[in-house]
Amino acid sequence: MSRTFRRVAVYCGSSTRVDPAYLTAARAVGRGLAERGIAIVYGGGRVGLMGELAEGALAAGGEVIGVITETLLGLEVGHDGLSELFVTQGMQSRKTMMSQLADAFIALPGGWGTLDELFEAATWTQLNHHMKPVGLLNINDYYNGLIAFLMHAEREGFVRPSHAGMIQVSHDLTTLLDRLQRCEIPRLGAWKP
Repeated sequence: MSRTFRRVAVYCGSSTRVDPAYLTAARAVGRGLAERGIAIVYGGGRVGLMGELAEGALAAGGEVIGVITETLLGLEVGHDGLSELFVTQGMQSRKTMMSQLADAFIALPGGWGTLDELFEAATWTQLNHHMKPVGLLNINDYYNGLIAFLMHAEREGFVRPSHAGMIQVSHDLTTLLDRLQRCEIPRLGAWKP
């Protein structure tokens, strides 16, 4: 099976207090997706990895769709140069809209919000709420600890073997996109609690 992605939701941090290598990598991801003709759906911010992601894609002629809450827009962190910017009332409606707009999900390094979005997308895939693949771009080994924990969760029986590979992982965008295009998503009826 091979999927084609028109739009990919990218989850990432908005902090500016990070190693500049993360910011550079986020800009490169934006450029890389744009060069492949893949539009980006993201949190609509102009700071941190979010801002660099958007700027990289826009500079390469890509389409960038932001989805931001009224509260965050009011804090003046919204990006005003996007292809399109949707404003939602709250976080749940923001995440739902991003999910509806995207064909797949990729998490770059980030904090609480990124982890929340990543795990919600993965849970929705596991429950077949949508049949969209989820990936981690493991920039600078940022997610090594999380990957080890997920392997531990499988060993302890909390993540089924059929779901263990549901979150695809790579250090390289091209490899990750290839894995996301080809990964199998288990059907809900194929397993029992």
